[in-house]
Amino acid sequence: MTRALILGATGGIGRALSARLEAQGAQVTGLSRSADGMDLTRPGTVAEHAARLAGQSFDLIVNTTGALVIDGNQPEKSLDAVDADAMARQFALNATGVALAIQAFGPLLARDRRAVFASLSARVGSIGDNDLGGWIGYRAAKAAQNQIIRTASIEYRRRNRHAILVALHPGTVETPLTAKYASRYPTITPDRSAEALLAVIDGLTTDDTGSFWDWKGARVPW
Repeated sequence: MTRALILGATGGIGRALSARLEAQGAQVTGLSRSADGMDLTRPGTVAEHAARLAGQSFDLIVNTTGALVIDGNQPEKSLDAVDADAMARQFALNATGVALAIQAFGPLLARDRRAVFASLSARVGSIGDNDLGGWIGYRAAKAAQNQIIRTASIEYRRRNRHAILVALHPGTVETPLTAKYASRYPTITPDRSAEALLAVIDGLTTDDTGSFWDWKGARVPW
């Protein structure tokens, strides 16, 4: 039986992933800030929940946490709108929080078989794919997350030869995170995103560790 751990399990994509995995017969453990107090911006809560899972092993760990608007700070349209505190909060959740998640939960990846740690990034975090500008804090934090995953994947080649660490772009999903901006882009439902992401994950091999994929199964440039 596949054993999965979903971080951010009460969010739109987290719930959809949990439901699809359970329908496939997987044993799913879910953690979130609202239900369990597991907050990636509070290191103690991350370490505490990882300690509670010590001794268990997972075939799949997916981090679905993230935010575009934090404490009411909207995405910047230009450099003139950059606010240091708002940017720090973006990094705390969308970058540093991912490093803490890998640090705490990565050791729970199965060591005797293929195991995947996937984190939801965003195409706007791609430096190579940035032709529009704007959204500076969010873009930069997601780009930092991508570098964290890439770097962690190199370390995990030595730690756990079966581990695959990847960043995933889930599409523009119909969730509260995208509600204000979704009308400008084609959107998909959380369930469709979950279905597609699981298909991408199923196709990964250890050669793909440290890579960035979109929900359609195409590599995203760094």
